[in-house]
Amino acid sequence: MASIGHVAIGMAAGRRLALRSRRKRTFALMFLFSLLSLLPDVDVVGFAMGVPYGAPFGHRGAAHSLAVAAALGLLAAVAASARRASDPGALVRAIRFGACVALVVASHGLLDAMTDGGKGVALLWPFTTRRFFFPCRPIPVAPIGAAFLSIRGMRVAAVELIEFAPVLAYALLARRVRRPQKTRG
Repeated sequence: MASIGHVAIGMAAGRRLALRSRRKRTFALMFLFSLLSLLPDVDVVGFAMGVPYGAPFGHRGAAHSLAVAAALGLLAAVAASARRASDPGALVRAIRFGACVALVVASHGLLDAMTDGGKGVALLWPFTTRRFFFPCRPIPVAPIGAAFLSIRGMRVAAVELIEFAPVLAYALLARRVRRPQKTRG
């Protein structure tokens, strides 16, 4: 993937969380969740350290797993609940925040499993090191590194921009709908 889809998912999740909780920090949440959606790709540093692509900690390996996403979500929920322990509604908001973190991080591996290249995604690590692809693979795989700046890389980015345009539109255009106040009568 060219990462446009990952960023779009993160932005949409940040927007949704901001609308749901009436937060004024919409841009900050969109930015945070965009970074979280890209986080599994930290495993590319393994290339520089000699970790083979297909190894458990190689690219699209453990960092892309659903278990890592769940662990990060749990960590985020614990951190969020500890931050505002005196607030009675803090626990519910912390759980919602942690669930959103887990879903956004998990979306990375799930989207990568819909690409048309690579060696698959270790979605079920640590239970198995098997790598998976979904039967439907509509997302073109992007060249890694400087090769992304090629014509092929630009084509992949254009396709991804079209595929994720509705998600980007929601992220950039969604507004909170004000409900009319009920009157007693």
